[in-house]
Amino acid sequence: MTSTKFKSVWDAIEDTPADAENMKLRSSLMRALERQIRIREWTQIEAAQRFGVTQPRISDLMRGRINRFSLDTLVNMVSAAGLHVDMRVAKMA
Repeated sequence: MTSTKFKSVWDAIEDTPADAENMKLRSSLMRALERQIRIREWTQIEAAQRFGVTQPRISDLMRGRINRFSLDTLVNMVSAAGLHVDMRVAKMA
């Protein structure tokens, strides 16, 4: 049996490199939003109002239900949270 090393869990479990990249971006945005909610000590209802979504969407976010969020939705939520998204594109190793 051969052991393969991956840089990210997403590289290991996603079918394509594009899918893995998408999941890496989404998970990073979700972690930033969750961190903001916890730091500000917002309730889910407060966060939902600030982000322009429903409370059940915040519950999905806090539970890490990544498949329920698109990149567009997460970028909009990050902006509504008063955060800035900085994107860097680099050559794949």
